[in-house]
Amino acid sequence: MATLKTAWVADPTHSEVQFKVKHLVISTVTGSFKSFEASAETDGDSFEGASIKFSADVNSIDTNMEQRDAHLKSADFFDAENFPTLSFVSTSLTKKSDDEYVLTGDLTMRGVTKSVTLSAEYGGQMVDFYGNTKVGFEIAGKVNRKEFGLNWAAVTEAGGIVVSDEVKLHINIQLIKQA
Repeated sequence: MATLKTAWVADPTHSEVQFKVKHLVISTVTGSFKSFEASAETDGDSFEGASIKFSADVNSIDTNMEQRDAHLKSADFFDAENFPTLSFVSTSLTKKSDDEYVLTGDLTMRGVTKSVTLSAEYGGQMVDFYGNTKVGFEIAGKVNRKEFGLNWAAVTEAGGIVVSDEVKLHINIQLIKQA
């Protein structure tokens, strides 16, 4: 007998999508996407082998500095006018232990799609005050921004790199089980 499919959607009030990038190789700038959607389809309540989809509105980028945000939305980086959405579609979610998973999928930014592998830590399952079943995951990984066509580069007068190629991803997501 086939297991029933279960649908889950992100609870945006209890989720966040952040990225971190080195600036001048000496400090880290943190940014986030304020508008995003995520969903998962599982066999019953088991997340092993789940199908996961995620998308973020590039225009919702926030690094706590409007001028930098405008530059990131420009053609130098995300080119939000032509590529307003970044997306991720899983190809596998493999359970390594009770609370550790490996999440692999296709990440698309600026019209370029590449396979990425991320670590996912399962935080557990709980029923909230309103009777909703929720699960939490903390997802982390690294991507090279230049592999996705985010090629802008500058060098300081002393020869230092202004923005590193490596971008760290840090996502805390709470999913709500759909009836």
